[in-house]
Amino acid sequence: MGSLHDGHLSIIKKALIKNDIVIVSIYVNPKQFNDSKDLKKYPRNLEHDLEKLKIFNKVIVYAPSDKDLYDEGEEVKKYNFGEIIKIMEGRLRPGHFDGVATVVEKLLVKFKPNNAYFGEKDFQQLVLIKELVKKIKLDVNIIGCETIRESDGLAMSSRNKFLNKSERKCAGQIIKLLDRAKKMYSTSSLKAIKSDILKQAYSIDNLKIEYFEILDVSDFLKDKKEIRAFIACRIGNTRLIDNIRI
Repeated sequence: MGSLHDGHLSIIKKALIKNDIVIVSIYVNPKQFNDSKDLKKYPRNLEHDLEKLKIFNKVIVYAPSDKDLYDEGEEVKKYNFGEIIKIMEGRLRPGHFDGVATVVEKLLVKFKPNNAYFGEKDFQQLVLIKELVKKIKLDVNIIGCETIRESDGLAMSSRNKFLNKSERKCAGQIIKLLDRAKKMYSTSSLKAIKSDILKQAYSIDNLKIEYFEILDVSDFLKDKKEIRAFIACRIGNTRLIDNIRI
């Protein structure tokens, strides 16, 4: 969605390894925001993004307007993704994933790529996009890309720029909570881990937990067994999410 950082650039670099041409879409999709204030303040700087992309050869930028993608009054499609949309982001942001799937389907149908790359920071979204491709029978490989982190472990995000100095220091504790859960996983029950992590989180200034979950994501991916810990929180007025593989 633009406001590019090194996490985005790492996805482009990965895509360029195995593909002759890479299309980078830059578009803040209004259909996936269920909070109009969040949509309004979401960072946008296309000129800055285009400057960052100058380091790449064989990259095409697609930066559409709303009218390029949506007819006037067009509603989002309604998808049946099952249980995965009833938890975490799906539970807290009703309609969000229908909005994501609507625009991703439009982009995939429009460009018919061999491969499409998405960051693992939005892991629940990645799962849904894989499910979307199966549902609409598109011949495209959906490839997840490792989360890129700042030096203190904070997952890179366009929203990080909203954090003031004290909030930014606090945000560095998010990965420590996830790492703590990972260390506890082999010796503690899920209930005990969750209780401990929530207790630790409540002691961190400016941090308010929205959810913390440990899930077997193979239940949704129908793939090899994989356990992940997920967290969503607000630091000041900024909402951040993260996850790690356990």
